[in-house]
Amino acid sequence: MASTPIEQYAFLSDGQTGALVSEAGSIDWLCFPRFDSEALFTALLGTEEHGRWLMAPRDGTLLSRTYRGDTFILDSEWETPTGKVTITEFMPINVGEMTSSDLVRTATCTEGTVEIVHDLRFRFNYGASVPWVERAELHGQPCLTAIAGPTAIHLVGPLPDPKGYSHGGTFTLGEGEAESWHMLWSPSYEPAPQLDSIDMLETVTEANWSSWASRIDAEGPYADEIVRSLLILRSLTDTKTGGIVAAATTSLPEEFGGSRNWDYRYTWLRDSSLTIEALVAHGFTDGARAWRDWLLRAIAGDSHSLRIMYGLGGERHLPEFELDHLPGYENSAPVRIGNGAAGQFQGDVVGEVMIALDKLRKAGVADDHRSWALQKELLIFAEENLDRKEHGIWEMRGDLHYFTHSRVMIWAAFDRAIKAVEDHGFDGPVDHWKALRARLADEIEEKGWNREINSYTQTYGSTEVDASLLQLPQVGYLDYNDPRMLSTMAKIEEDLVDDQGFLHRYRTQSGKDGLTGNEYPFLICTFWLVEQWAKTGREAVAKDLMDRLVGVASPLGLLAEEYSPAHGRLAGNYPQAFSHLGLIRAADSFGTKQS
Repeated sequence: MASTPIEQYAFLSDGQTGALVSEAGSIDWLCFPRFDSEALFTALLGTEEHGRWLMAPRDGTLLSRTYRGDTFILDSEWETPTGKVTITEFMPINVGEMTSSDLVRTATCTEGTVEIVHDLRFRFNYGASVPWVERAELHGQPCLTAIAGPTAIHLVGPLPDPKGYSHGGTFTLGEGEAESWHMLWSPSYEPAPQLDSIDMLETVTEANWSSWASRIDAEGPYADEIVRSLLILRSLTDTKTGGIVAAATTSLPEEFGGSRNWDYRYTWLRDSSLTIEALVAHGFTDGARAWRDWLLRAIAGDSHSLRIMYGLGGERHLPEFELDHLPGYENSAPVRIGNGAAGQFQGDVVGEVMIALDKLRKAGVADDHRSWALQKELLIFAEENLDRKEHGIWEMRGDLHYFTHSRVMIWAAFDRAIKAVEDHGFDGPVDHWKALRARLADEIEEKGWNREINSYTQTYGSTEVDASLLQLPQVGYLDYNDPRMLSTMAKIEEDLVDDQGFLHRYRTQSGKDGLTGNEYPFLICTFWLVEQWAKTGREAVAKDLMDRLVGVASPLGLLAEEYSPAHGRLAGNYPQAFSHLGLIRAADSFGTKQS
């Protein structure tokens, strides 16, 4: 059975976890209570037998599906042979005493009569466990309660009937009538969660998203896309811990039918640092400060064995394993949980963090004594590992190398430390840092620049290029218009841009990444190309490519990690923070936001 195209999924979020809802009305992915928890609906990576909740009008035709303003409340308009219905779905944002992880679906008949059909299949533990389901009461209201191990799910509303290992039902609504279904999570060993008014939950959730979005400073031809992208970044941020997941899903493939399938439900220092930059550029220093505080907690006492990623709460150990019972999206196996790249050394990470904190300082958020002390410890880590080969920004699983991009990012780490001393009055061995910065610059020009191909290279001594080299001017190593950058850009275009203008990360045929198969063009890389063109006087071609990129987003403005021009489909984990970060940078390159 073919998988539902990724772009046909809407994303719901409460700032702690998220759900994917197909255009057919099926929730095919949902993890409770956190993004990185075990899924209870996993049809996304298998079939309906791995768990889903279908709710849709019988014989319905979807007329429209939109987010309500600047929120993640989804309103879907349907028409049937006998009437019309609006289905509203959202995950309540919990404030104050409201602490449940829950999801609400409401059907309101607006014309004639409609029949709302349910097919509910609880499957806990990523579709491997069929829970015990029974009718019970939740605070005096009839409910279905499903329990397996530590997890309990409660469904309140008109109850579907058991059908083998699933539940189904048809509920008829006349014009002006509405019914709601409220699904709540709780630990199976604790009292059932409180049951709040759905109207109140909807009002609070709409107000919360709208209030946050009203403070966004966005302008220019892509202001709407910037706003939605910032909302997506916020939706991927855990409101309790401040950790930012790279994406809401695991194992959506980089190649349909391939094995490049990874779990992105964790907090990468790199992605989070870039998120800080995007937030600061658009007026959100509070959110950026929350991430800085997350960083302080996550690597406290750990700065000399820095990880590239952590769990949402700062957990260090994210062991990778495979789920053999799932066939994978578009039969792309294996399905992986955890991420073995957590143990990699990637030289660029300290630079990413230092750049982000530098921008936070420039935005007026003062470092406290802990923050600056931590940054000095990170610089010690960078120096201790200065001669260490690594895996690079793309987390390759082949041989170790000196990646030119990473060496530039280490250069940037010392550069920002020097600026902190000279421009902001902090203490530190500035002369020593200047010597390290100069050493790295000399080394990069000697070993990372290839005179034969007139380009910087992916790794020292190589003739291959890498899209990450487009970040060199972004971090101030050289100017966008520097002849070395322009010739590097030309080589990247020659080797990595496909016939529809989309950019690959690198040539997988080079064999450096240690993986089988290929991958589709990466959206953040193509956005970087837009930025490079826009900054070097090629505004018309930059605008054309930007419009094509915006055009491949889902109808609701969501981007996955990649796009396959051959299939005309999004690919990779979804929604992907990295891609939306690239969109924001590229959009800002047509204006004045970037410094």
